[in-house]
Amino acid sequence: MRLVVLLQALLSLVGGPAQAEREVALLTPREKAALVVVSGLPAPAGVAGVIVRRWDRDLPRPAGVLVFVDQEGGLVKAYPELPPWASASALGRVDEALAAGLETGRALRDVGVHVDLAPVLDSRDGPLGSRQFRRPELALAFGRGLGRAGVGACAKHFPGLGSTAVSTDRAHRVRGVLRSGELAGFFRAARVLPCVMVGHAVYPAQGSRSASFSPWAYRLLRDRGFDGVAITDSLGVFGSDLAPYWATSAIRAGADLVLFTKAADAERAIHALVPLARRGELDESVARVLQWRRSLLGPGR
Repeated sequence: MRLVVLLQALLSLVGGPAQAEREVALLTPREKAALVVVSGLPAPAGVAGVIVRRWDRDLPRPAGVLVFVDQEGGLVKAYPELPPWASASALGRVDEALAAGLETGRALRDVGVHVDLAPVLDSRDGPLGSRQFRRPELALAFGRGLGRAGVGACAKHFPGLGSTAVSTDRAHRVRGVLRSGELAGFFRAARVLPCVMVGHAVYPAQGSRSASFSPWAYRLLRDRGFDGVAITDSLGVFGSDLAPYWATSAIRAGADLVLFTKAADAERAIHALVPLARRGELDESVARVLQWRRSLLGPGR
């Protein structure tokens, strides 16, 4: 397995950004629009990826797409029968966290998963309880372990929920403040992990919009050298009525991937994104997604 992972990584480097850009030039606007969307099952044709959960993980999956899960440990596990066996907050040593990530990654690869929406980088005094690691270096070690097993790790929820009173999964208009210590953990993750999830909290000092729809959040990541894939937290929490609006708002702000748990919302989002694709506004994101997908699925994907 390790040899296969290393070979895939080398092949993705050989292709690199230039090959991804050439591939983008051959795509139709609809194909580009679909490649910036992650959908619940049964997914629209051509999406970049699908997210599977406990209740739908055995449904058929489209060929050639990235498969995403939330497999953090504790209560948040699409596969309760697979590692990690301990919650994030229970891990106390770097070697322990690295081993947990490696074991989790290997198990996820065996069930056809390519991306784990983990680790949680939000500081330990936030509202996520057992999902939070005691220190950023433990979260990063878990993410490195996933990567060594050939699974993409995605740090979340940038720029941090440590200062918020509740999780954005539980309430809308959750307010927070930027903290230098919490940001430092994300900036470290941005240097070593291929994906960062931008969260839905509002940071009033930076404006009235959720971070996932705010250009400043994505600039903050890119200005620190992040060249990986930025994905939104699930846009389904805002309801289905305005799914096309949320998708276009997030992409225009700087997201590379928009996440929907409902396939119908994903389909409507794709339709709304086609005009952006025609104007070339999706090309940079599509190139990043294609390069990442190749690194996880192998050449020709």
